Amino acid sequence: MRMIGLLFAALISIGAYYYFLKQAAPAPGMVATQAITTTGVEMDLNAIAQAERTYFAQNGSYADLGQLTSSGALTMARSGRDGYTYAIETSGNGFTVTARHADLPASSGAAPLHYPALSIDQSMQIHQE
Repeated sequence: MRMIGLLFAALISIGAYYYFLKQAAPAPGMVATQAITTTGVEMDLNAIAQAERTYFAQNGSYADLGQLTSSGALTMARSGRDGYTYAIETSGNGFTVTARHADLPASSGAAPLHYPALSIDQSMQIHQE
């Protein structure tokens, strides 16, 4: 009886392990390194958007990436990450920061890697295109 209980507990543990392992996997069509890169890009977009809000509070207008870094509102020195490049579009009442990555061609018969375009605006919500 004790052996059956131990076997039952082991089966539940193995099932839970595989269930949570599946939950940690990257999105379909995305490899783990892409998921890590995408997370870093989202963090950069949040930092840039926060710098835009700070710059706007101090100067009454939005700025491009160069102005944000030269004013000290943004301490991030790079204008991209792992093949992503950042661009800022400003208007009188808002801004949009976009991160784009060129898709990589297929290698060794595998499907081409697709990197999603990400953007954030003054609402501080990240959008995936």
